[in-house]
Amino acid sequence: MDANKRYQFWLEQLKDKPMLQQKLMMMSKDQIKEAFGQTLAFGTGGVRGKMGLGSNQINIYTIRQITKAYALYLVNNKLTKGVAISYDNRTDSQVFAYEAAKVLAANKVSSFVYSQLRPTPMLSYAVRKLNLSGGIMITASHNPKTDNGYKIYNETGAQLMPEQADLVIKEMANVDNPFAIALSEDRKYIHEIPPQIENEYLQEVEKIKFNESKKQLKMVFSPLHGTGGTVIPKLLEKNGYLIYPYRPQMIVDPDFSATKSSNPEEKIAYEGALAYAKEINADIVFLTDPDADRLGIVVKHQNDFVYLTGNQTAAIELEYILSNKQQKNELPKNGYVFTTIVTTELIKKIARNYQQNVEETLTGFKFIGEKIEGLSDGQFLFGCEESYGSLISAFVRDKDAVQAVYLLAEIANVLHDHDKTLIDYLNEIYAKYGYHLEYTKNISFPGAEAKEKMQSIINNIRETGLHLDNCSIDYYEDYLKGYLFRNNKKAKLQFPKSDVLKYYLSEGSWIVFRPSGTEPKLKIYFSVNANNDIEAKTKLNDLEQQVSKYINRGEKHV
Repeated sequence: MDANKRYQFWLEQLKDKPMLQQKLMMMSKDQIKEAFGQTLAFGTGGVRGKMGLGSNQINIYTIRQITKAYALYLVNNKLTKGVAISYDNRTDSQVFAYEAAKVLAANKVSSFVYSQLRPTPMLSYAVRKLNLSGGIMITASHNPKTDNGYKIYNETGAQLMPEQADLVIKEMANVDNPFAIALSEDRKYIHEIPPQIENEYLQEVEKIKFNESKKQLKMVFSPLHGTGGTVIPKLLEKNGYLIYPYRPQMIVDPDFSATKSSNPEEKIAYEGALAYAKEINADIVFLTDPDADRLGIVVKHQNDFVYLTGNQTAAIELEYILSNKQQKNELPKNGYVFTTIVTTELIKKIARNYQQNVEETLTGFKFIGEKIEGLSDGQFLFGCEESYGSLISAFVRDKDAVQAVYLLAEIANVLHDHDKTLIDYLNEIYAKYGYHLEYTKNISFPGAEAKEKMQSIINNIRETGLHLDNCSIDYYEDYLKGYLFRNNKKAKLQFPKSDVLKYYLSEGSWIVFRPSGTEPKLKIYFSVNANNDIEAKTKLNDLEQQVSKYINRGEKHV
């Protein structure tokens, strides 16, 4: 069915809803193409998209459609123990959560819904603690305020694995009419998550503790209007930390009125909280994204405020965890650290320095969750990815910014007792393991043809190879073909197939090309190691410029 046919179908179906029909009739040709050109597709993190009417946008009808497919998947696979549901602060997130519950109820699937917005890790915890068959998180994570989304979790508390998601996608083909989906408000099937689940989750977080400190550090916290504000300040206050919530962004607000960005990876997201930190002479700023699975940090160091990347934060966490376990003789003989193919090499170096196992996964924390679940004779120690997400304790199976804030508050305060900052600690890590620098370049593709444009670029690289001046490529990995290629020979990769290319340069750097699974972006990851920051920045800048020129040349031919 093409865009115009879908559009006409929606017009007909909404004839008894004049306000919605009027919105449809006011759409331009381009808007119709964008809203109806295709149906919402599952990506690495579920479904995300713009809110609005249409088969390719997030609205109550597409939410019902996705949930119906998920319900069929659950019923047909005899996964009958129920579903936990949580949601963030975005427009209609709570409405969508209860729409999902009503669809599940109509299919005789029980749901357990948080009565108020709560973080993604608490959704994962509820699935595990209540022994359920899965979970739904209504969120668009760190996307712009125009977006919303839908993440599905399996019975382990991790997001659906690709083979499970494929089964849901297959069921979507059997749900072609989003207007014919039955709803039920039968309280036999719709329940609230008991308050003690939140208390038990926070008790588990409080077990993440290595050292006492004087707790004199002044810390500013912002949830960027989202879910972190419901649990993090009271957790830190209860444990004696000097936490100063940035009040304008503590307000639950779908319009994100007091911030220019909901993404801790962007410096503009810190403007308000950082100004407040300077005003009260604070030492550190913590920012969590709207669903509180990612954490960003700014640290006062030598009278300047320094932004930490997700890679740097993860390295600090891991070094602190393993060094303290070593000091306390608590290092396991068979411990495991999990990271991803686009995360800093520091993680592998730190883990191996303490004689621990380290394994890489594809991008997407669900793969780390799968690795944790598969541990039979080993102990989980840490999991992380470059995009500001980490997991310290495996009582949840997704990245958890609540855990991360709690641990980093301890680290920062312990260092403060020794007249050090997190930057001092990071520099000690660099002195120990070598200087590492990473950068992610995002190339956005607006419009209905975004996916095609993005795909044409990576296909061109795959077909013609990557050719850079003054850089020798040692070998490369094509995760779609499933092979490592070196000197005209190939070796099979032990990863699920994914549209990713990774090029290893002879001097130890690497470059990764990966189309985003949730946004119309081509993500290019750079990693370099050098003797110092100046050398690393020079090397990184040169690589980035060369890759940009190469892509621009390629675009003209595709």
